[in-house]
Amino acid sequence: MSPRTENPLPPTGTANGTPGAATIFEITASAADAGNRLDRFLAGAIGTVSRSRVKALIEAGQTSRDGTPVTDPSESVRAGAAYRLVQPAAVDAAPQAQSMPLSILFEDRHLIVLDKPAGLVVHPAPGNQDGTLVNALLAHAGDELTGIGGEKRPGIVHRLDKDTSGVMVVAKSEPAHVALSAAFAERDLERSYLALAWGVPSPAAGEVDAPVGRHPTDRKRMAVVARNGKHALTRYATERAWGTGCALLRCRLATGRTHQIRVHMAHLGHPLVGDPVYLRRIPAAARGLSVASRDVLLAFPRQALHAETLGFRHPVTGETLRFSAPLPPDMKELLALLERNGE
Repeated sequence: MSPRTENPLPPTGTANGTPGAATIFEITASAADAGNRLDRFLAGAIGTVSRSRVKALIEAGQTSRDGTPVTDPSESVRAGAAYRLVQPAAVDAAPQAQSMPLSILFEDRHLIVLDKPAGLVVHPAPGNQDGTLVNALLAHAGDELTGIGGEKRPGIVHRLDKDTSGVMVVAKSEPAHVALSAAFAERDLERSYLALAWGVPSPAAGEVDAPVGRHPTDRKRMAVVARNGKHALTRYATERAWGTGCALLRCRLATGRTHQIRVHMAHLGHPLVGDPVYLRRIPAAARGLSVASRDVLLAFPRQALHAETLGFRHPVTGETLRFSAPLPPDMKELLALLERNGE
């Protein structure tokens, strides 16, 4: 079979001859390629990148068809379509220390408890290789984190989504890392979140017991699934409601699945204000607010979710610890706006 790569760039971590830049592959499918799985087709056409790597790049949003993003590796290839795959440049295996301000609630030789701001990624990942909490922790704690929990995620025993604020704990010693990891795995701790959701749940307090797994067609999302999901249980209580438009909920996690609160609240019909993934359209509940409040809530740029409280036993001393962080300014302003507008 003749090559179908149009102006391919060599798989050497360069693009347009620039060292350290991404490698871009542009490939046009022939009639003979139609119907093949996309990841198999691209891996075969490129020849120097494994199929598993190609699949991961597709799922990470590094592929397009005729300029339209493609994230499903199993998609059928279309004859005549122009595919573009971007392979990011290689990065150092170990994160580098970067000095950044941290809001530390507690610290000793075994652990750090901090109030993570919204917008801060916890650990390096494709698209966010620096400027993360790990980079800041390495600058703050230095050699204390070396080798604790692995090279990529030193000291990290749990995480908060980039745009979720609130309390986190990080291990500084190996005994602390082992004990805290076990506590999170066994749910032997207290975790309480505050969430501003569209609409008002009925009943006002209850629980969502529904398995969570990867969305069957959108691999970047999680969903309540009938098969291959993990047990997930969220207990909620309504702290304050503004008409029928929105409510401040206190959510307590009995399990800790990816995006659990966001997925469960959306499943309940009450997606979180500002959620860029699980709020798919303007909610009907928005009609229950004044125009002024509705417009501000619809424009809120992140999920309105805050990890307010974290309680656990000290992994070395056994002392019971409990930490809370106040609502961040942007969420406080949302609540103040609702009050001012007399909702």
